[in-house]
Amino acid sequence: MTAPARIEPSAALPAEDESGLAAPPEEPPGEPPNERADEPTAAPGRWRRLQRTAADGVFALLLLALVLTAGWLAARHDRTFDWSASARNSLTPASIALLERLPDADTAPLRITVFAPREHRVGRAVEQLLARYRRHRPDLDIHWVDPQATPERAREADVRLLGQVVIEHQGRRETLEVLSEGTLSSAIARLTLARAPWVAVLEGHGERALGGGAGPDIGRFAQLLRQRGFRLRPLDLASAPRVPDNTDLLVVTAPAIALFPGEADALVDYLAAGGNLLWLLDPGADDSDLRGLEPLAAYLGIRTLPGLVVDARAAEHGFETPTFTVVDDWPAHALGRDLTRHAVLPGSLALEAGPAPGWRLATRLTSGEQSWNETGPIRGEVTRNPDLGEASGPLALALALSRPRPGADAATADAADADADADERAITAEPPDEQRVIVVGDGDFASNAHLGTGENRALALRMARWLTGLEDLIAPPPGPDDRDNFVLSAARTWLIGVGGVFALPLLLAGLGLWITWRRGSA
Repeated sequence: MTAPARIEPSAALPAEDESGLAAPPEEPPGEPPNERADEPTAAPGRWRRLQRTAADGVFALLLLALVLTAGWLAARHDRTFDWSASARNSLTPASIALLERLPDADTAPLRITVFAPREHRVGRAVEQLLARYRRHRPDLDIHWVDPQATPERAREADVRLLGQVVIEHQGRRETLEVLSEGTLSSAIARLTLARAPWVAVLEGHGERALGGGAGPDIGRFAQLLRQRGFRLRPLDLASAPRVPDNTDLLVVTAPAIALFPGEADALVDYLAAGGNLLWLLDPGADDSDLRGLEPLAAYLGIRTLPGLVVDARAAEHGFETPTFTVVDDWPAHALGRDLTRHAVLPGSLALEAGPAPGWRLATRLTSGEQSWNETGPIRGEVTRNPDLGEASGPLALALALSRPRPGADAATADAADADADADERAITAEPPDEQRVIVVGDGDFASNAHLGTGENRALALRMARWLTGLEDLIAPPPGPDDRDNFVLSAARTWLIGVGGVFALPLLLAGLGLWITWRRGSA
């Protein structure tokens, strides 16, 4: 009997499992299982995350390199841009020209010492101003001294206020109590003048001694002038028949004995030739006795009132006698500009300016309204008596006169004065085109005993500078133009404040969180 044929399962047909379904075909050994083409793999996702991390790291490194490079460039190449409409953060062209003409620091250094702590608000304000100068002259020698930590240096420099600046150059020295671009540049210009002014002081008749150390002498005033570059010399008209032609300023104090007529004529000839004069009067036994200087007073049209000026405000300032006249109403002139305290004249004559050919009154310093010229003895309680010619204040204690210099074109002189051509004089150090005279009713204010009282020292120095044309070598820059100020309303101010403090930081934080979430879900 024939056996039934067996049917072997074909390799091409899938085998069935226990459920009766066909099983997937077996893969040949040694080969990986085939994956379906439509199923994503994990390797590309990991690669994208690695790329993102690497990109973030490279960006951080580039940002750090950019910050370090910018800091290095800023440290080596300082560049400042002043975008203000009035250029309030920049120096004027005159100051820049002055700095460019300064000698090298190695040959003639300019030393600036600030007597204030650098971190103090006063020190920061001074540093902000000095930074403008350092942009053009990085070699400026600037030092900071704390006057409380080193009081001996402050006493040596005669520093009385926090923030005073002492400038030194080639043995000359300037001390500034009011600091601005105009005062600082003018001080630098005065110290760097190629030609120092000559000052002659009249002697030989019992005047205040130029080099004396007694209280009535003017030795301290002379020392201040020398420190600021003035060259002083005594003048005795008994041995010299005339005032030297190169004299920039003649100082005449009250003589003890009368001058000879020829000596007074020499003084008048000096004025007629265009010389500048500082005349310090003093009351004597006879008010009308000028001890041989009457021709000088007549030439200038100056007349003295009888008696001595008394001031009822003297007691308010701590003076026991009313003859200490207080001056605090400063004129808008180079003699009084920026002065904040009072000056004291310890016994002054009152002056009047009469008619004089060609002379004009530039300014005057006056006493207060509670003053008058007392003609009687000053003891006990004194009151004004109009019947004796005692005039009530304000009274003129000092008169400043000027006129076109003889031999110069008057129109040119007036035009130069009107245009305030001080910038060019700062560079060329040329004298002004006008003749200047100051007459003071009291010479004690510049004496050794009273020079340090109030603003006396500053006033005496300003007189010498104005008379020699060095009062404003650098014209002060114009004030900021506030006509186009941007003024915000209260609502806009509140909106900007709240937006800058709260809204903008929250917006940036939210934007950062959203970017992080998007990256994590990618």
